[in-house]
Amino acid sequence: MWLTETFGLSVPAIGAPMANVSGGRLTAAISTAGGLGMLGAGSAVTADWIRTEGAIAAASGTPYGIGLMAWSVQERPDHLEAVLELKPALVSLSFGDYKPYVAPLQQAGIVVATQAGTVADAREAIDAGVDVIVARGAEAGGHGRNAVGTLPLLQAILELTDLPVLAGGGISGPRGLAAVMAAGAAGGWIGTAFLTCVEAQTKEPARQAIIAADETATVYGTVFDAASRAGWPDEFGGRALRNAYFDAWEGREQELKSDDDGHAEYVEGSKAADPARASIYAGEGVGALTGESTAAEVLAGFASYRDYLRAALSDGSK
Repeated sequence: MWLTETFGLSVPAIGAPMANVSGGRLTAAISTAGGLGMLGAGSAVTADWIRTEGAIAAASGTPYGIGLMAWSVQERPDHLEAVLELKPALVSLSFGDYKPYVAPLQQAGIVVATQAGTVADAREAIDAGVDVIVARGAEAGGHGRNAVGTLPLLQAILELTDLPVLAGGGISGPRGLAAVMAAGAAGGWIGTAFLTCVEAQTKEPARQAIIAADETATVYGTVFDAASRAGWPDEFGGRALRNAYFDAWEGREQELKSDDDGHAEYVEGSKAADPARASIYAGEGVGALTGESTAAEVLAGFASYRDYLRAALSDGSK
């Protein structure tokens, strides 16, 4: 398979890049366990943070990746410079005009991916010359579109292109990985399943909120982006745990963008990791998380996807 052969993986799973969650330690742990870990370089980090955490990710000697937001790279070109210095095996560039960065990364020998939330996004990715497309469905946690579910989107993009296509959104365990692999995906782009790993940067109050959440606990919108003033384009909302802050401001996002008290409340809540006020990004697979585990344990669980594929192929016969 393209994914496992290209990066030498034992499990066709990529740990999605998650800001404030997937630092160097989680990235390395996923890669060491047979998947491909990815560093989540959020817009607020420095280029030196990318270098430092990238060095931690690279220390194991296994391939790893880095995820960047195109809109942020436009404002922080030093982020791209740091990534080019590190030369990870894979770089994901999404959410904004990523086209200018594809060729420089590929010329450095880096595989380039982008996340597509619609077929139109996938067509743009093909035209931009990326190496791999992530079919990111509406179920996925964090930022992206809320337009199409993972399975219909994956099928449509697979019909569109011969490029490798990864599936992201709602893959909470080996059954989900088996489903997308059976459909023809090159692997799973998996974030939520790693949120409560012991190696993750997730703060303790957020961990407990994630563990307590069920599959109905998430909501999609731009409230938290309006509150943070980080610069996210309005077309890309985020899926996170619903909380009191979101409920108070939903439908008043434009007002929130200039409300200093609302902004301060969000900033204070984020610093305290207060589940009632902070953004805790998670996908619809969050209900599957019932405790903490190591990244290796999560990957070992995903590795059993082959058992479900075999069972499906046997059609119940012995």
